[in-house]
Amino acid sequence: MSEARDPGATAGEVAGARPKPAPDPLAIDESVIPQIDALSLERGRPLIVSDADEVLLQFLVGLERYLETQGLWLDLTSFALTGNIRRRDTNEPVPPSEMPALMDGFFVASTHELDVVPGAAEALDALSERAQVVVLTNVPLEQKAKREACLGAHGIPWPVIANKGLKGGAVRRLAARVEAPVFFLDDIPHNLTSVAKAHMPTHLIHFIADPRLSKLLGPAKDSHFHTTEWSKARSFIEEKLAAEGF
Repeated sequence: MSEARDPGATAGEVAGARPKPAPDPLAIDESVIPQIDALSLERGRPLIVSDADEVLLQFLVGLERYLETQGLWLDLTSFALTGNIRRRDTNEPVPPSEMPALMDGFFVASTHELDVVPGAAEALDALSERAQVVVLTNVPLEQKAKREACLGAHGIPWPVIANKGLKGGAVRRLAARVEAPVFFLDDIPHNLTSVAKAHMPTHLIHFIADPRLSKLLGPAKDSHFHTTEWSKARSFIEEKLAAEGF
């Protein structure tokens, strides 16, 4: 889920929660560069770069569980958080000024216990025989270890990069490291657009695990493939790999 005012916001972010990223699709936050440079990547081997929220992990379901403990609920009238989280007793929306603290509280309480998206672990395990895998997620840097532990517990042990803002710059830097076919999966159209501008050869998959969110948004204009199921994403990636000789 995203905020229209913040082109870098993702399911795990809300406008105003952190400094807004530059709108430049090639921009990369200084905290991301050393994370990428520290990865052991094999040149010439394809790379799958996957978002986490609503691609590998069920963000929306986890958020709704957390909101229940806070006397709140999510009104899914649009693909956004601000304005749609309401108080159960009055039905009034949580004001924007309170959203940063609310989302930070969610990350602290729930990052380590989100449910896995069905089929994600199995698909990536099979694809890892033909490609490298990196998780690029807009989770707060201080919650990176919890996200890694959560994914690992679900059978997704791949390296995690805690990103900030748009993802085009990060994917471009990753692509330069491998010089091979790159696949990028994300639920946020802004991120897909930024990658399309930053590294045109990347295969872009618009993946939204929760069908309620998928119906609200529809396929991203810059995506090459749209799905809510890992079996279909896997087939798309395998077909492209075979076509490119991998």
